[in-house]
Amino acid sequence: MIQDYLPILIHMVIVVVLALALMGLSSWVGVRRPTREKNAPYECGIPPVGNAREKFSISFYLVGMLFILFDVEVAFLFPWAVVYKSLKWFGFIEMFIFVGVLFAGYIYIWKKGALDWSR
Repeated sequence: MIQDYLPILIHMVIVVVLALALMGLSSWVGVRRPTREKNAPYECGIPPVGNAREKFSISFYLVGMLFILFDVEVAFLFPWAVVYKSLKWFGFIEMFIFVGVLFAGYIYIWKKGALDWSR
C-alpha cells in the first residue's frame, strides 16, 4: 500500500526542496537597494492618505453580506440548469418557487432601503 503513495511523496519532497532552493537563491543573489519610494505602501497607484483605522458605514457591510447571500443563492441555479430536462415540470415549478422567494427577498431589502447608499 505504501508503494502506491511513494511517487506522491517523492514529488512533494522535490517541490519543497525546489521552492526552498529558489527562495534561498533569490535572497542570496538579489540586489537590495531600498529607497523611500520602494518602502512606501502602495494602493492601486494612489498614495495613501488618512488613517488606516477609519470606520466604515454599516451600509458597506450590509451590502457586502447581501451580495454574498444572493450570490450563493444564485449559485443553486447552475446545478438545476444541468439537470433541467430530467426534472420535467416538477423541477421547473420548484425552481420557479425558489426564484420567486429570492425575488421577494430582493424586493423586501430594496423597500427597506438596505441598498440605498445615500442614507
